[in-house]
Amino acid sequence: MADVVATVIITVSSALLFGYWFRYTCLLILTAKTARDYAWEVAEANHLCFPKVQSKLRERPISNLDRLRDCLDRDYTIVIYLLGHTTSSYGEGVLEKMMLAIDYRMMGAWYRVSRWFSPKAARDALEEMTLVVAHFANAMGERAATSAA
Repeated sequence: MADVVATVIITVSSALLFGYWFRYTCLLILTAKTARDYAWEVAEANHLCFPKVQSKLRERPISNLDRLRDCLDRDYTIVIYLLGHTTSSYGEGVLEKMMLAIDYRMMGAWYRVSRWFSPKAARDALEEMTLVVAHFANAMGERAATSAA
């Protein structure tokens, strides 16, 4: 019986530590700054709306968060498509891309749950989703600049 309890405690604590590591790593990736930010240029060139979503999230009264989420989902789909159909540069982190893709989906799920009980948590989830889209747009801009040079 003691072995089962110890196993459960170790398993649960390992899962919690992994979750903490995953969130912390994703936030570190998203807050890292590059020498030049191409995200806004990519957004303008591809008619993406994540910059507008970010500015709307900073406003206090927001009428429809679901519409903002739909815009982010559209932008995410476009940017992932573009990244998948361009030549990748050396050393680009596949693990980083997968982690941020999982983070985007997790924040989307958290948004769907939290919008019913906490508008602030829903806004925070959307804010992080915009950061993921901006990160991928910046990566797309870096690829374009590298291939043009």
